[in-house]
Parts: sequence; C-alpha cells; structure tokens
Amino acid sequence: MASPYSPPHGPHRTKQPSLSQLRAFAAVAEHLHFRDAAAAIGMSQPALSGAVSALEEALGVQLLERTTRKVLLSPAGERLAVRARTVLDAVAGLMEEAEAARAPFTGALRLGVIPTVAPYLLPTVLRLVHRRYPELDLQVHEEQTSSLLEGLAAGRLDLLLLAVPLGVPGVTELPLFDEDFVLVTPAGHPLAGRDDIPREDLRELRLLLLDEGHCLRDQALDICREAGRPDGAEVTTTAAGLATLVQLVAGGLGVTLLPRTAVTVETARNTALWTGLFAEPAPSRRIALAMRTGAARQAEFQELAQALREAMRGLPVRVVGGGS
Repeated sequence: MASPYSPPHGPHRTKQPSLSQLRAFAAVAEHLHFRDAAAAIGMSQPALSGAVSALEEALGVQLLERTTRKVLLSPAGERLAVRARTVLDAVAGLMEEAEAARAPFTGALRLGVIPTVAPYLLPTVLRLVHRRYPELDLQVHEEQTSSLLEGLAAGRLDLLLLAVPLGVPGVTELPLFDEDFVLVTPAGHPLAGRDDIPREDLRELRLLLLDEGHCLRDQALDICREAGRPDGAEVTTTAAGLATLVQLVAGGLGVTLLPRTAVTVETARNTALWTGLFAEPAPSRRIALAMRTGAARQAEFQELAQALREAMRGLPVRVVGGGS
C-alpha cells in the first residue's frame, strides 16, 4: 500500500508538531507496528495513524513506509525518531522539575553566608537541613556582604544568612537572633575576665579589626563611635579573618571584639586569650535570613527561618522574630 503522504508545496511551513504527534511517532518507531504502538500509549489505532500523518505534514518529510505486512522507518524517519525521543525525554524532565518545584524543600537552595557567621552557625544549619529537609540540595557560598547582595539581586543566590539591617530596597529580612559582642584580650590585660566592662572603655583600647569590606569591622566601629571613641583613634587593621585576628590578640598586639557565637571556636584552644563581657546593655548584632522581596519560595524561606530559630535556642543568642 502506498504511503498517503505527499509533501506540502512551497518552502515555508508554519505548522508546529504537537507532543501527541511526537509520542505517536516515537511509539511507532519503537514497535514498528500500529496496533502495538497504539496499545502502548493508550491511543486508538486510527488516531495514532492520523497523528503520524499530521506530523509528516507538519515536518514536510515522509517518516514511515507503510506496507500491507509491516511498518518501516524511512531514512528521514530513522534520524528524526532519535530527535523525537530527545524532545519527549526533555519534556518529561521539565515536568519532573516542575513537580519538584511545587514540592517545598526539594531541589537546589543556594545559600550565601558572610565569613563571620559561616564557621559558627553552619553546623547548626546543616544538621537542621539534613534532619528535617533531606531532599533539599543546599549549596553554600561564603562571601562578603556586598558580593552576597549582588548575587541575590542577580539571581545567583536564593537566600542569605548575614548581619542586618541592610536597608536595601527589594530585600526582605527574616530576623533570627541577636548576639552580644565579647571583648577578647591577651592574658593579664586589665579587662580580662571581667563581666561588667563599660562601653566607654573602648575609647582608649588598642583595637584590632578585620580588613575593609567585612561588615563585622563596620559594626565594631559603630560600637566604638557610640562609646565616644574618636573617629581618628588608632585602629590596627591587619587580619582577613577572625582566626588570624585572635592570634594577634594572643600575641599582645591589642584587643578585639567577637560575636558570642564565635568565641568558643576561636578562643577555646588558646590559654593566652581571655574574654570580657560588657555591662548591660551589651553591644550586639542581629543575624537574619534575607531574600528577594516577593520571592517565589517566600513561604518556604519563612518556614526555614522559624525552624532555624528553634534550632538556635541552644546557642548563646537571643532568638527574635516569628512570634518567638
């Protein structure tokens, strides 16, 4: 029996093949039998044959050689059958991805964290994610605040964990906790071990701070200004990270300020380091999650924020937000 296909006239075709046509053709290409192919995809045999003919019409090529005994793929049909299967597989992948996107706490979550938070809070964050959200692919990026905000705005990052307030339009903050600053001194320093240090004592201390660009440096300088320290007072800046900073303190080069969550990690193994607590109200910083305002995963991020507040109750912090 001759093929009913006849190519359309003219070089331009505006018809696009449909997914149902591609499925029909892929089934015939796999089974090389109309009845078996129709049964495999739950379509009537006449409908299947019509779908394949419509696909040939849309593509402008003959895909099948139909005889009274069997169905054969034409040379073009052999080549296009591979393409059809690729398209159908891609559509199936798209549907699976959409299904995952509809399910909360699945797929990738790109979390940006500042360096003065990452080493001290990530253990708590990772334990929570592994236990409560095992299908979530958490990807962590440690960067300074300005880089994190650029990444959030550009869509490179989904969520940030950092110190606030940011005061950035289009960014919504989800507060997690407040934590006090602690004065770290070398052993034998007059303020070592005290628990009632007045802020005013910061006016005359030889202060060691992180390099430019770290928000912790800016926070420490703000605290010093509030204490009445002149803007021109000497501040030795030689450290890119807190681990180096506390080693400089241990060597007697000055004192520094650490957030409470960092104290145990950075000072526990060095007997040359002592800490002192400020008199109430102690200087502090607030840590929050930050997301793009109106983010598609807003409800998911809000739930994560509340779960983090609960998980951080064992840390030396004051949980805030979320009705806590």
